[in-house]
Amino acid sequence: MVGRRSRRWSADDPEAIAAEARVDPICPLCERPIPARARSSLHHLTPKLKGGTHGGTVRLHQICHSAIHARYSEAEIAKRLADVAALRMDPEITRFLAWVRGKPDDFHAATRMTRDRRAAKRRT
Repeated sequence: MVGRRSRRWSADDPEAIAAEARVDPICPLCERPIPARARSSLHHLTPKLKGGTHGGTVRLHQICHSAIHARYSEAEIAKRLADVAALRMDPEITRFLAWVRGKPDDFHAATRMTRDRRAAKRRT
């Protein structure tokens, strides 16, 4: 069009800041975007029951968060899975991640506790 100039974006431009704010956060576990319509929650890297009340948290898809707690007790999370890298390297979480990465970013399904975790819970 005649008379229209393209707009240059700068870091201190309010519209540029607003546009950048609309970028969906990335789930650090599955590395997929977390759109506004997706279920998500904060995961305490060290569980609150194990002293992580004021510790670090990460925003995860709800299905990713549920997958962690369906497989591991609070004690096990605190002891050996208290950071994202350790979670990603865990064989059970690795299998889950391979599966969920093929799903839409806003995918959610009910997550049940694993048989091993249910059995361990009954023993205690």
